[in-house]
Amino acid sequence: MTVSAEDYLAVVTETIGRVATTQREAVGRAADLIAEAVRADGVVHAFGTGHSEALAMEIAGRAGGLVPTNRIALRDLVLLGGEPAERLGPLLERDPAVAHRLYELAPVRPTDVFVLASNSGVNGAMVEFATLVKERGHGLVAITSAQHSGRMTSRHPSGRKLSDLADVVLDNGAPYGDATLPLPGGGAVGAVSSITAALLAQQVTVEVVARLLAAGERPPVYLSANIPDGDAHNNELEARYAGRIRRGA
Repeated sequence: MTVSAEDYLAVVTETIGRVATTQREAVGRAADLIAEAVRADGVVHAFGTGHSEALAMEIAGRAGGLVPTNRIALRDLVLLGGEPAERLGPLLERDPAVAHRLYELAPVRPTDVFVLASNSGVNGAMVEFATLVKERGHGLVAITSAQHSGRMTSRHPSGRKLSDLADVVLDNGAPYGDATLPLPGGGAVGAVSSITAALLAQQVTVEVVARLLAAGERPPVYLSANIPDGDAHNNELEARYAGRIRRGA
């Protein structure tokens, strides 16, 4: 295989098709779980570390998405928890202890549900956070790479991985190492997990909305803030979840 934009497009297209086919049932089960939570006045909390934070942004607070969504990020420790900025760093996601503080800082209610994203699914903070979520009785959807996670050893003391804890696991179809086009001297280029994770997030969102519509309910969905009346529409819906959803940094 050569290294070119066309080669990358071919790999991405194939991977998207494979994920769409193999994850159809799991997408439906994830949508069932989230739709039930939304009907019960629950909020969807999304959390990802590293590049998987993009998944949380795909779910929480964007046009065409559900309003009852909240994004959790490692920097909440600084912005909301008062910890020094020096606390943040590339190895923080491996520390199980941070999960407890992040959960405490999140405006969580018993009816809420969680979507956690981690390509490897093995880092301590993510596995510990998933453990807390299940201990407290919340529904949990995980988005991860089955291939990559399957070849990794857990970095959590329990030896468990994110996929071991979730009610529904969505496989993003990414290969081990994430990048797809091998390089002559070793390594590879062209990561794919962010693209397929975004696809899965949007498919789940659409299926949640389909279930609410089928039940005769008005789905609480964002309009773009950059169209006329978008702000008024969004502010009205956000008011229903005051203090429970965060927008901003």
